[in-house]
Amino acid sequence: DPGHGGQDGGAVAGDGTEESRINLAISLQLEQLLRFAGVRTELTRREDVMVCDPGLETMRQRKVSDLHNRASFVNGVPNAVLLSIHQNSLPSSPSTRGAQVFWNRQEGAEELASSIQEALNGAVNAGHEKKAAQVPSSVYLMKEITAPGVLVECGFLSNAAETEQLKDPAYQTKLAAAIAAGVLNSDKR
Repeated sequence: DPGHGGQDGGAVAGDGTEESRINLAISLQLEQLLRFAGVRTELTRREDVMVCDPGLETMRQRKVSDLHNRASFVNGVPNAVLLSIHQNSLPSSPSTRGAQVFWNRQEGAEELASSIQEALNGAVNAGHEKKAAQVPSSVYLMKEITAPGVLVECGFLSNAAETEQLKDPAYQTKLAAAIAAGVLNSDKR
């Protein structure tokens, strides 16, 4: 699930870079790597668009529809495991950096998140290691799906240096490879 999309760009870096485009780029590479490894994949979106019903007037209506449609999509895939790709932002602390993984309350999600976090710590978080954590219950998509789900925050758009890395296709490949390694090293795939 490449988070956000279209009119909902998600977090925005100081240079105007929108989260949704980075999420999509990483997700497309992650899909290729997982398919190469024999994992069946499905994406909630393949373009920079919202996954909302047509004809909605307000941004709020479109965002609610987008989240409902993503949850319905995931819940309609047999034996699904959700990997939701995002970028973080903490403008009050521009030095904060690093990738962090969050899990939902479904069986197997914590193990999967820990495996992905371990791979990300080794690949991109040297000196800024993080621990996987349970996602807050207020995160609609993670709460509404019946599948194990992880939310991968690949880095901080509020950190200018990390934003430059996140925009780099080679770094996006490194992130996708680390996430794929975490998935493949986990028993929950």
